[in-house]
Amino acid sequence: MTHAPQLRIPATYMRGGTSKGVFFKLDDLPEAARVPGAARDALLLRVIGSPDPYGKHTDGMGGATSSTSKCVIIAPASVPDHDVDYLYGQVSIDSAFVDWSGNCGNLSSAVGPFAIANGLIDASRVPRDGICTVRIWQANIGKTIVAHVPVTNGEVQETGDFELDGVTFPAAEIVLEFLDPSDDGDAGGSMFPTGNLVDDLDVPGIGTLKATMITAGIPTVFVNAADLGFAGTELQPAINEDKVALAKLEAIRVAGALRMGLIKSAEEASTRQHTPKVALVAPAQDYASSSGKHIGAGSIDLNVRAMSMGKLHHAMMGTASVAIATAAAVPGTLVNTAAGGGTRDAVNFGHPSGTLRVGASVQQIDGQWQVTRAVMSRSARVLMDGWVRVPPPG
Repeated sequence: MTHAPQLRIPATYMRGGTSKGVFFKLDDLPEAARVPGAARDALLLRVIGSPDPYGKHTDGMGGATSSTSKCVIIAPASVPDHDVDYLYGQVSIDSAFVDWSGNCGNLSSAVGPFAIANGLIDASRVPRDGICTVRIWQANIGKTIVAHVPVTNGEVQETGDFELDGVTFPAAEIVLEFLDPSDDGDAGGSMFPTGNLVDDLDVPGIGTLKATMITAGIPTVFVNAADLGFAGTELQPAINEDKVALAKLEAIRVAGALRMGLIKSAEEASTRQHTPKVALVAPAQDYASSSGKHIGAGSIDLNVRAMSMGKLHHAMMGTASVAIATAAAVPGTLVNTAAGGGTRDAVNFGHPSGTLRVGASVQQIDGQWQVTRAVMSRSARVLMDGWVRVPPPG
């Protein structure tokens, strides 16, 4: 009996922000996986090690959390005035499903370094020492991200003293600009798809909750933590080990997705696990982060806790950070109110791992709020590169 050898596929394992994932160049994938479809999804599931009923990803590259079960495909730009296309797949842990419905803001920080290191940026544009600007087309949602990547001696600088809560070691700072980050096409033409800054959201089994629903960065449903009996300072165990709380938060996500027009029936929510996000907001309070660091109320504007793929995120998703900054800049939203109200172009919020500062520029045109730009700092580095190996299909 003969046995087919494993496939060897060039790949790079990278950390970007508080996430990590397996990066591929499109042309390095097996031919059948170079186009969207079942072959591509099956390959990425096997790379990550999903579906895994044990929830460990022992037989794959995944880390068995929403932050570490990710794949990225990079290709030459398909859109003028951009350098590369960036396609992101959120791989489910316990089901055979890859969600392509949104972006990963954290891994966005690794796209520029990957593109430079893999020769996808014209060498004449890469300074010997300085900042290389990479224009990225985010293919999942059709938006532009501009990455400002530090370069030393003609190569991407990965080491540095920039500290990011949720990441153990310091690294070089990468500034990201998310241009026109409102996903208005998916949400019916408005950053606030219901037309309201605050809605009464009817959630089966829970009741009516005040909610701000926004599509900046990633579709997000914001609710007051106190309305669900939370303080807004919770760490992962307090929510992730509470099956009743998880069920309530999923019910809110489904109700929000329906109200935002992202799905047509509740049953569709299972095929759109990555979006929308649900986030709990609360006024600034003292708390101890997951590392034991004291976070003083005076050092932050508000507290936010966000759900990702059915679990409380250990820090904060980059795309949700864009949503937080944008909603905070619009007077009257739940996020703005939790931050103290008024007008602001930046916000510093507390999350389970610490704090994060992010800015957004908004304006009101013909009665409609629009966000033109959101900015945040992240870091990224290569963890390993070479070949990922997977059994052949069939």
